[in-house]
Amino acid sequence: MNSFLFWSALAFAAAVVWSSFFEWTLHRFVMHKPLGFFDYPFKAHAQIHHQIFKADETYHLIEEKDKWTIPMAWWNGPVLVLLCQSPFILAAVLSGKWAIWAGAAVATVCYFATYEYLHWCMHLPRKRAVERSGIFFRLNGHHILHHRYMHKNFNVVFPFADFCMGTLILRSKIAFAQPKGTAVPNLQPVEELPSFPRRVVRFFVLCLTGVR
Repeated sequence: MNSFLFWSALAFAAAVVWSSFFEWTLHRFVMHKPLGFFDYPFKAHAQIHHQIFKADETYHLIEEKDKWTIPMAWWNGPVLVLLCQSPFILAAVLSGKWAIWAGAAVATVCYFATYEYLHWCMHLPRKRAVERSGIFFRLNGHHILHHRYMHKNFNVVFPFADFCMGTLILRSKIAFAQPKGTAVPNLQPVEELPSFPRRVVRFFVLCLTGVR
């Protein structure tokens, strides 16, 4: 029993980190670039979602008819979760430790569910409890900047991959008409910013502590 819990916990932690890179890769290379004949994700995300929801006041839902362009199609969830946890399934088969798959399965399902819920709340704010948290406040600003700079901030849930892959941006380089709201941080440029490492550390500390 202790062994099962150990491997499950280890796989869970590893799968969260892996999911960040999976999300980053999917977002950058599939949702923002057509893959030959398989251009459905590109059309649904880059050509439809980003055209409706920009980095100005239209970041928040304006037309009710556009509500269902916020989430992914229902069948995307099972497919993406299965693809994301496939390395852990292989590791479980080869090692005979099914606790690895169990921990990774919980992590990847939770990660995808969190992605969909946070993304929904970001574009359709309703003053929910989660929207009053410091973590949401920071991640919301992170995602607004993605709508301002589509080649930056690909993560929605856990921006670890953005940090590692050099696509993390914490403020806009130029002034823009950003959306307003209690869950929206000030993303305008400032004359003097602390060094990039300090900004990154501060970003993650604020996310972890929930300080706004």
